[in-house]
Amino acid sequence: MHNCVVQSSIVVEWSRFGLCFLYVPVCFLSRPVLASNRPEGKILETVGVFEAPKQHGKYETGQLFLHSVFGYRGIVLFPWHARLYDRDVTPPTSESKSEPPGTRGSKEVKGKTHTYYQVLIDTRDCPHISQRSQTEAVTFLANHDDSRALYAIPGLDYVSHEDVLPYSSTDQVPIQHELFERFLTFNPSKVPPFVPRDTLRAWQEKNHPWLELSDVHRETTENIRVTVIPFYMGMREAQNSHVYWWRYCIRLENMGNEVVQLRERHWRIFSLSGTLETVRGRGVVGREPVLSKEQPAFQYSSHVSLQAPSGHMWGSYRFERPNGTFFDVRIPPFSLESKKDDTPDGFLPGPFSLA
Repeated sequence: MHNCVVQSSIVVEWSRFGLCFLYVPVCFLSRPVLASNRPEGKILETVGVFEAPKQHGKYETGQLFLHSVFGYRGIVLFPWHARLYDRDVTPPTSESKSEPPGTRGSKEVKGKTHTYYQVLIDTRDCPHISQRSQTEAVTFLANHDDSRALYAIPGLDYVSHEDVLPYSSTDQVPIQHELFERFLTFNPSKVPPFVPRDTLRAWQEKNHPWLELSDVHRETTENIRVTVIPFYMGMREAQNSHVYWWRYCIRLENMGNEVVQLRERHWRIFSLSGTLETVRGRGVVGREPVLSKEQPAFQYSSHVSLQAPSGHMWGSYRFERPNGTFFDVRIPPFSLESKKDDTPDGFLPGPFSLA
């Protein structure tokens, strides 16, 4: 008897002996797959031995895992300690503070420390999650000659501790990614047996300001949870002025049973220079994703620039129900804060494409 879990488009099975299996190639499914009705023509490939998720502490560099929402295979590069601002948690009345301008209907919350991980995604799984999650979650500003160019590093992601389903493998190269063997090496005497090379340590140290995940913002409206993670990217000079860049990663999750589709976005962007910009448009990154019980989440990244070292953003998404009615989902307000005025100009472990 097998236990079967369907995560996004990837089908995972754990046997009673703790072995973890993955259907290859994966396919989109609308229901759990039992041992007696596996997808026709699909191959059941042994991935490794499932391990109990950590309830306390953090995962180490080299930990293999399956993503609990998107289902891809990955490996932990290093952890980040972020401040999670969860607006679904109501603070005591005595601790409430006045609302900042433009955030009507929201509430001030205190952040709590939460562990996230920088990870590599197995490139074999990228085609199967491309409709649910962008696999180029990390971008860098290009050289100073072009203020608009971005370097995109494919197959990097930021993963929350609870998204990690750990497993072990005897394969010396269990993850296919161009950076795997540049960043990690196999050492059977270690647990986990994949240890960081000096290259990984140097890359982390060199690009720490642009990789660092410091604040995470979360809010749920009508069973749709929005999680936002902003990142400062650096400053560029353009037309005798300074332009500050940020990227932000957003995950939309349907926590209910009703199928909904994202139709519009509405952003308000306030700059310390005193400007307030409103942005409306269809969908996000050219898509209007459907969120269902079988495919509950969608994740994407985008960018914003200001002619001031700080500001903040907030807004809403408009979703459509199957009966044609609409409802708005709040995007939690988040700050855009700059750091020191230099940007990465060396040691990008490429070659990588310009976004």
